[in-house]
Amino acid sequence: MAANDWKQKCGSELKLEENNLPMPDTVDWKFVYEKKPLGRNLLKNPSPFGLDQNTPPPPKKELAGMFGAEPPRSEPEGDFSDWTTSEETLPYDTSGIPAGVAICYLPRFSWFTLEQKVDLKEEGFWDELLDDFQPDIAIEDWYEESQLHKSVYVLKVTLLGADGQTVIKEHMLSPEEDQRNDSHTWKRVTHVFSGYGPGVRQIHFLHKLKNRDQIHVTHATGSSVIVRATRSTRP
Repeated sequence: MAANDWKQKCGSELKLEENNLPMPDTVDWKFVYEKKPLGRNLLKNPSPFGLDQNTPPPPKKELAGMFGAEPPRSEPEGDFSDWTTSEETLPYDTSGIPAGVAICYLPRFSWFTLEQKVDLKEEGFWDELLDDFQPDIAIEDWYEESQLHKSVYVLKVTLLGADGQTVIKEHMLSPEEDQRNDSHTWKRVTHVFSGYGPGVRQIHFLHKLKNRDQIHVTHATGSSVIVRATRSTRP
């Protein structure tokens, strides 16, 4: 198939013409057609814990040392392929404990971090679309409501330049939990990048989940990064 035929195929079947997206002749339209980049989740393995936001989160496990409790693990259970993971053990919190009081037990908290980087050119996007049109980039994530701690979830999504270092736009969220009420449901997190300026070539997605004593684990699921064929703010 000739290059112009691939361009016409993209224009009609991927609705690029319908959405008035830039279609220069210099783009490899066969590659774009094979990738079909717009409207799909660019994150790989978006639910590494094997959970679904349409079903209730798993019941909480007992703490180590209690009858029938499971032994602690080095990291949460799941298939974390395509994610870079790390764990940060936090210092014991002794605030509010009077001097001289004997301490029998203090919970040990840690952050479990999952991060992933998306190369937009490798996913089928082209310069004129990203720089001139600047389509909306929609972020969605779901995390488990918890009385574990006042802060159990952090999201940080960064739009980067071609070097993977230059920050063009960033969104960070660290909500506080209502520890008086625990309906044990999923909480939805969303954000849309629009009018972010030229030069975006990579997206770095990172979320942190708080654990206690390696037994009480905060889960996340349904993570997504989707570039839409529309824009809500003119560049």
